[in-house]
Amino acid sequence: MSVTGKIKIFAGNAHPALADEICRQFDCELSKANTERFSDGEFNFSIGENVRGHDVFIVQPTCPPTDEHLMELLIMIDTCVRASAERVTAVIPYFGYARSDKKDRPRVPIAAKLVANLLTTAGAQRVLTIDLHASQIQGFFDIPVDHLFAAPIVVDYFKSNPIENLIVVAPDTGGAERARAYAKRLDAGLALCDKRRERANVADVMNIVGDVKGKNCLIIDDMCDTGGTICKVADALYKAGANDIYACFTHGVLSGNAAENISNSHLKKVIVTNTIPVRPETQSLVESGQLEVLSVAKLLSSAIRSIHEETSVSSLFI
Repeated sequence: MSVTGKIKIFAGNAHPALADEICRQFDCELSKANTERFSDGEFNFSIGENVRGHDVFIVQPTCPPTDEHLMELLIMIDTCVRASAERVTAVIPYFGYARSDKKDRPRVPIAAKLVANLLTTAGAQRVLTIDLHASQIQGFFDIPVDHLFAAPIVVDYFKSNPIENLIVVAPDTGGAERARAYAKRLDAGLALCDKRRERANVADVMNIVGDVKGKNCLIIDDMCDTGGTICKVADALYKAGANDIYACFTHGVLSGNAAENISNSHLKKVIVTNTIPVRPETQSLVESGQLEVLSVAKLLSSAIRSIHEETSVSSLFI
């Protein structure tokens, strides 16, 4: 689809700071819109400038409160379609409900598929996202999905801030492929944890597979929610004789008691990206230096430019 109109970038209330940072990459301002709410909580969205014939990008991670931010995104997409935008791309750095990607036990939903249907029904013609919890979620959409990875940003960070005697650790068997890719690019060893999850947000680390004694460990995963799993992995690594223990996540959800869990853990430092804004309750971790945030704005702006100019985004995976 060839788009002749100019780029228009909008943002909801989920992460306006990231949208502003993306706009700075384009040396432009965020497009004008009202993103307030009525007194009863309904989203009162309206566009403040002409979008007819333009290529519209809506930046809105569906992070907590997930349902509010998802509804905002759907309404913004619908509004832009009805205002005759030539194309509407939903830029969803963090795709909420991605953990509900399969029917792994009786009487549970596949909410990720439902969200994909909602976005398409609202009128999104393309989705741009980063590090889906499961890559096969791309197949839930009947519209193009550009699935980016934060790996180049993270790898560059650790190459600029090298850790000696490093071994990369997968927190579970499902994350082994991701950890192996990081280990290869960082020229590091690989270990993994045998984890058994009994119920949501509760995990027990059973065993460490690999020799971590006397080594510095980097735990790699796509997201961290309450921090329960990661802290138990760090504890298991510490008991197995590891030295400094680091962790890196693309999506720092950090809900519930995450800040307290991380603060009281054996984790020396946690690296996340700004696909999700830092929550006020976790700001203390940033101030103490235990949490560091890397920006994905340049990655997203490069992808937005490639989508608009109809050029390949393959170079962004290197």
